[in-house]
Parts: sequence; C-alpha cells; structure tokens
Amino acid sequence: MSISTDKVKELAKAYAPETVQVRRHIHANPELSFEEHNTSAYVKQVLQGYGIEAESMANTGLVALIKGRNPEKKTIALRADMDALPIVEANEVEYKSKNEGVMHACGHDVHTASVLGTARILQELRDEFEGTIKLVFQPGEEKFPGGASIMIKEGVLQNPAPESIIGQHVFPLLPAGKVGFRSGMYMASADEIYITVKGKGGHAAIPEMNIDPVLITSHLIVALQQIVSRHASPKVPTVLSFGKVEAKGATNVIPNEVRLEGTFRTMNEEWRREAHQKIKKLAESLCESMGGSCDIDIKNGYPFLQNDPTVTGTARAAAEVYLGEDNVVDLDLWMGAEDFSYYTQQVPACFYRLGTRNEERGITSGVHTPTFDVDEAAVETGIGLMAWIALQELNA
Repeated sequence: MSISTDKVKELAKAYAPETVQVRRHIHANPELSFEEHNTSAYVKQVLQGYGIEAESMANTGLVALIKGRNPEKKTIALRADMDALPIVEANEVEYKSKNEGVMHACGHDVHTASVLGTARILQELRDEFEGTIKLVFQPGEEKFPGGASIMIKEGVLQNPAPESIIGQHVFPLLPAGKVGFRSGMYMASADEIYITVKGKGGHAAIPEMNIDPVLITSHLIVALQQIVSRHASPKVPTVLSFGKVEAKGATNVIPNEVRLEGTFRTMNEEWRREAHQKIKKLAESLCESMGGSCDIDIKNGYPFLQNDPTVTGTARAAAEVYLGEDNVVDLDLWMGAEDFSYYTQQVPACFYRLGTRNEERGITSGVHTPTFDVDEAAVETGIGLMAWIALQELNA
C-alpha cells in the first residue's frame, strides 16, 4: 500500500499547530546538557499521548519504536537532541526562556518537537508501511563527550539495529520552506585545547624581574596560527581558534600563569593526529624559549560528520518530490561540529538542514546567539518532510 505526499502533507498541516506549541513549551523550559530531566519527562508524556511508549537511556535520553506492518523487514532511526545552551535569551516572545541563563539557542527545541510531530504522523500511518521507525531523543549534544556517544555505548543502535539514521538541524542562513543536503564529508571534527602558560608573576612596573606569562601567551596565540597557515594542506579545511584567555592579574600585577582555551577542527584524521603533536611541540618550545613553561591538554572531541551517499541520495530525492526541486539546495562544507557524527561512524546516515530564516520578520540571527529564533512555518515543513523521508528510506 503506497502513501502519497498529499496524505503526509495533510497530516503535517493538521499537526503543525500542536507541534509548534510543543516547541514553545520546550523553548520556554530549557535545560542544560545532561540535565534534561523535565524535557525528557515531557517528551515521554507527549509520546504516550500518541500511543508510543518510550524507554529511558543514558539517564535523560529516550528511545521508542513505531512498528508498521512486518516490523522486522527494516528499521531506520530518527534522531533529535534535547539540550540547551548557557545563554541569556534576549528575545521578547511569549515563549521566552523561564530559566535564567539557559536558552534553546541552537534549535534543539525545534529538533525535538519536529521528531515528535513526525512520530505522530508515522504512528497514524503505521498500518500503511512496512518496517520499524526507531525514535532517538538524546541528551548532551552541546557538551563533551556528547550524548550520542553515550547512547551508542548503551545500545541505541541495537535491538533492533537500524539500517540507517536520519538527523535534521535548523539552518538560519536558509529561508523557511527550504532544506539543504550534502553527500559525503559535511562537518568537521572538533577537539578542545587547554593550555596553562606558566611564568613568574610580580609588579608590572618591574617586568625585568618577572617572566610574563601574558606576553608569552600573546606570542603563543599568534604562533599557533602557523599550524594552519603553514602546515595544513589547502585541500583539508582546518580551523584553530581560541575563545578564552584568563589572566588573573591587574593593571599593575603580572600573574603567575595564564589559562588558554580553544578548539581545533579539521576533516582528515591523519592530519588531526599530526596537528595535535605540532600544537604541543610548538607551545612547549615557545614557552621555554621565553623563560616559561606550559601544561597542554588536547581532548579528542567529536569526529567528522560524513553523510552516506546512498542514504543522502534517497533523502534528497524524497525532499525534491515533497518540496519541489527549487526548495532543495546544496550545502557547503561546514566547520561546525555535531555529535550526530558518532552515528555516522556506525551506521549509514543523512544529516540535513532545515531552513528557518525569515528576513521580513527579522528572524535572521545565527545559532548560539541571544536573539536566535526560528520562523515556525518551518515546523510544518520539518515534520512532514522527515516523515516522508522516513517512508522512502523504509522502501529503499
């Protein structure tokens, strides 16, 4: 029995208003990574209202199944992340965050609501398709080591094992109603760098009596950029950035040490390992040459995200049928990182982007900013398209 796009669009239109309210509830009640207790309970309650039972995993994560006819035939997974960020929301909207200093500034409220709306559509259609849909609601995408890695360790890709997994992420650079795909390599690996530069503090008026770690750190930040500009191949996208420098001195006080935190991102595993060694060697030798020393710790973060060509091809073709070719665009390589990458290392996967921009309404802010918001018209697109893609993947 085949299901038409008209049927899915009809259901998406019918369920979009309620899904928007679900999104607003989640947005107004954000929780930080690995603290999503109330969000998890709410998602479980919503699923139960749709007649879908969910089981807990990874403390605040959830997994649930929608079984169609002949459920053993094929299983595919749909993933959502539930955590928010430590950001004070600046939007003056009725669904503004009630938790001061915590905000859904990366769209995970949309991701979770979208998979819930998709689940409602697929649950209604379960007698009309063959196979099983596994719903994955994971914690901690924004925080190392990533909730996806924990979910995988606890068996989310087993019993039943999905043959593919689909993920969707908001994209404020793309207008609502459009989506983007990229086959193959898409997002970078992301490692965390922690450096403590040690010197000898003292009075700022007599620098000759001190070993100034602030001065050493300033040289170090500039010198480390050579790792990218002089060692990275132009064919391998690479980023090295430092976002936190902490020197607890004063206008007239040189501190004993300076703490430096940053990120290293690339799309080649061999170069990733080589670069780590170069960063360590350069940091240690430069600090020593200036009379100081350093402790350096590089934490391996998320791997690169690579979309499976076959799964992505099926998903993109489905999107072109559902939305029209004009509303499906090609994505460029993206130096951002995502813990969905862990799934892509284990199972054929497709991670695509959902347009949420609306310039006329001023909805243009990027993710991880206090003014980030979405055009909620994207919710209807999101739930209908993901349901349609899921159905096409089951038939692939």
